Amino acid sequence: MEAFGQLVPLILIFGIMYFLLIRPQQKKAKEHQAMVKALRRGDQVITQGGLIGKVSKVKEENELEVELAENVKVRVVQSTIVQVLNKTEPAKDK
Repeated sequence: MEAFGQLVPLILIFGIMYFLLIRPQQKKAKEHQAMVKALRRGDQVITQGGLIGKVSKVKEENELEVELAENVKVRVVQSTIVQVLNKTEPAKDK
């Protein structure tokens, strides 16, 4: 019975840590993954390195081509995109 009494605080601490740390982190990761999947040509983005550019091409295998300045294009891994500044409207089918 004494062992059970010592186990209860440990279980409570794990439960609190799950709801305060682990769960919000998982939610944020899912939101980031959805944002990265929704990237398309013309979106203005910020990379983890602080570079601001416009997506000029969405390539295969988690890669983007980002134009930083006129005629300056770099290849970027999609997961390094931190934020989308301006979202382009999807092309309407005619």
